Amino acid sequence: MRRKFILCTAMLLGVVTGSFACTNLIVGKNASTDGSTIVSYSADSYGLFGELYHYPAATYAKGTMMKVYEWDTGKYLGEIEQARQTYNVIGNMNEYQVTIGETTFGGRTELIDTTGIIDYGSLIYIGLQRSRTAREAIKIMTELVQQYGYYSSGESFTIADPNEIWIMEMIGKGPGVRGAVWVAVRIPDDCISAHANQSRIHHFDMNDKENCLFSHDVISFAREKGYFTGVNKDFSFADAYAPLDFGARRFCEARVWSYFNRFTDYGKEYLSYIEGKTDEPMPLFIKPNRKISVQDVKDMMRDHYEGTPLDLSNDFGAGPYKTPYRLSPLNFKVDGKEYFHERPISTQQSGFVFVAQMRAEKPDPIGGVLWFGTDDANMTVFTPVYCCVTKAPACYTRIEGADYITFSWNSAFWIFNWVANMVYPRYNQMIEDVRSTQKNLEETFNQAQDGIEDMAAKLLEKDKNAAIVFLTNYTNMTAQSTLDTWKQLGTFLIVKYNDGVVKRVQNGKFERNSIGQPAGVLRPGYSSEFLKEYIKQTGERYLVK
Repeated sequence: MRRKFILCTAMLLGVVTGSFACTNLIVGKNASTDGSTIVSYSADSYGLFGELYHYPAATYAKGTMMKVYEWDTGKYLGEIEQARQTYNVIGNMNEYQVTIGETTFGGRTELIDTTGIIDYGSLIYIGLQRSRTAREAIKIMTELVQQYGYYSSGESFTIADPNEIWIMEMIGKGPGVRGAVWVAVRIPDDCISAHANQSRIHHFDMNDKENCLFSHDVISFAREKGYFTGVNKDFSFADAYAPLDFGARRFCEARVWSYFNRFTDYGKEYLSYIEGKTDEPMPLFIKPNRKISVQDVKDMMRDHYEGTPLDLSNDFGAGPYKTPYRLSPLNFKVDGKEYFHERPISTQQSGFVFVAQMRAEKPDPIGGVLWFGTDDANMTVFTPVYCCVTKAPACYTRIEGADYITFSWNSAFWIFNWVANMVYPRYNQMIEDVRSTQKNLEETFNQAQDGIEDMAAKLLEKDKNAAIVFLTNYTNMTAQSTLDTWKQLGTFLIVKYNDGVVKRVQNGKFERNSIGQPAGVLRPGYSSEFLKEYIKQTGERYLVK
């Protein structure tokens, strides 16, 4: 059983606890530069070992049972009937390019059914193993919780295929009450959307059967529980099942706002909602002001509100090296007053992150690419993982027993963490070295994509298995070469920035003087801005007299 440990379930209504987790960004096929549907996901949690899961396609005899374990903890929940046929799943994408991501909104805690068998994580991976389209995944997922019970708290799912992207929001009915209430809304092809640990479906068109699906009792159950008393047309799923509080607005909806701010003309207008000046929520989806590429989404997953009023890199908390990270917890107290840190899309506690690219005009083995990376999106490299691959790259697995508390030099999770944790303390001095290597690798993979896929297409015409082997080998090669390059980057950074000085570099090599000895070091010290604040805090203690 692959475990995710403590991922996204610590979202309790009205309480800000632990780290708010996970972000999904969405781009409809007519809003993307290449006609692909694009969705992203960051799995953010302290305790999560970032790895690439693989579930091979299989056939089972009628009556075969499968054991279900809670994805977060590995706790055994029960057994369900296995499907006769399951499909190949690599990460969060299956062989038909169906992709599922999630963010946990928690919602009303009294609705968690501790007797259910299907938790949200199992729902994702079982759904992927059994569905060929997004609509089929919704049907399978909702039928599973109706039959076996829903174990988790409130959840937002992104469910996508090469033609459609849906957001489905679901919450249980309480202990011992089988099933869940849910609503699913299709995102228009020319729009973008996002969710980040807060329910975002408010009003929905119950008459639009093509683009809106929902449980028959989604409104009546809310009436029964006293969550809603108005007329049906005024019903809001989010208001009924996950009422907005400060944390949901500032830590969760703010990440959606940042995405809308970058790609629409409404960022300034929606900022008042994030700041608490208005309760009018942002729309579920909106048309972008330009076409968005897969690389744009990768870069957006690295966001820390740079250049906005929520920018983390320009206040005292950023320290002398302008780091856009803050230590957890998000909330803290000083002299009896409670304060908070901003929570951006990119965060140090990520286990893994992906950007899924799904293309209807290409055969499935070639059309679906899960651009995957371990650790923090800002500090990782997205490598191409084709949806048909039959073997996960070793460096993306628990190689040599690697896990959250077991280091391995051959584990991508640990190598990316090793480099990132060197950079965090001296961020603005070191990040450009990281960014240069990161950009070079990603541009290389992007530029190679057409040629690789042309070769795979030629193989596919003759022998599907040969094409799958080719793409599996390419996926494994790019992952391993990226790991090797990142190890080299790590050793370069140690040498260049050792002991707080900077070694001189020219043409990618460390300089030596005329007699072959290392050139003199640079001593950048602290910025004048920081030194002024330093003297402000220490007075004349360090004044030279």
